[in-house]
Amino acid sequence: MKKTIVFFDIDGTLLNEEKIIPDSMKRAVRLLQDKGIHTVIATGRVPKMCYWIQKELNIDSYVSMNGQYVVFEGKEIYSNPINSEIVQSLTSVTTSNGHALAYCSHHDFKVSKRNHPYIEASFDSLMMPYPEVDEEFYKNRAIYQGHLYCGRKDKQMYVDQFPDLRFIKWHDYAYDILPKGASKAVGIHKLLEVLDINIENSFAFGDGLNDLEMLTSIGTGIAMGNAVPEAKAAADVITTSSSKDGILNGLLQVGLLEKSKITASIIPA
Repeated sequence: MKKTIVFFDIDGTLLNEEKIIPDSMKRAVRLLQDKGIHTVIATGRVPKMCYWIQKELNIDSYVSMNGQYVVFEGKEIYSNPINSEIVQSLTSVTTSNGHALAYCSHHDFKVSKRNHPYIEASFDSLMMPYPEVDEEFYKNRAIYQGHLYCGRKDKQMYVDQFPDLRFIKWHDYAYDILPKGASKAVGIHKLLEVLDINIENSFAFGDGLNDLEMLTSIGTGIAMGNAVPEAKAAADVITTSSSKDGILNGLLQVGLLEKSKITASIIPA
C-alpha cells in the first residue's frame, strides 16, 4: 500500500473565522487516520499555539514556524534557527524605530514590548490574548522565527536592511521573519524524505501568503475558498471555505475520501 500524507495549515484552513475546528473537519481527519494516511499540521505558529488543535485532532506531527521546526510523532527531525547575530541586530533596529518583535523558540514565544498597538491588533485577529513580554528572550536560546510589528510603509526598510531575511505578511501590522529560503515547503520536504513518501502522494491545504511554496511544491496543493488570490493561483485545486466544509470537500475532490464513507460514518465531534 502506498504511503500518503496530508498537510493542513491552521488559520483560515483548519480553523474557521470564529477560530474553531468545524465538526466536518474533525470527521474528515478521523477518516484519513483510519485509512492509515498521515495527517500533519503545517503552520506559521509556534508549537505552543497548536497544542489544543493537535489534541482535538489526534495529530502529533507538525511543520511549525513556516518550516523552521519539524516534529514527527513527537520526535524532532529538522530545525533551522535564525543566525543569533542577525536577531541581535534586528532587535536593536526595531527598538530604535519604536517597533516590536516576537521571538519564537522551539516551544514558546515572547514579545519585546508591552501594550504595543500593533501586537494587540494582530493577536486580536487570532482571538488570542496579548503574549507574555520578555525583551531578552532571544538571548541564550535558538530563535527559529520572529514576528515584526510595524506599519505597512515601514516594512520595506527592514527588507532593504536585512537581505538575509524574509518578511511574510500575516496581518496588516505583522510579518513573519524567516531566514532567506525558508518556507513550509522546506520543512515538508524534510519530512517526506524521512518518511520515504513520494511527492505525488502528498497533499496540502492552505489559504495564506506563507502557503504559496507549500501549495506549488507538494503533490497536490489545495487552496481554501477563503484563500488569498495568490494561494488560489498557486494551487492545483480550490475547495470551499473553511466555514463551508472546505477540508472535507477538498478531500472528496482529490479522492482521498469517498462520499459514501462520509455519509455512512457516525463519528462524535
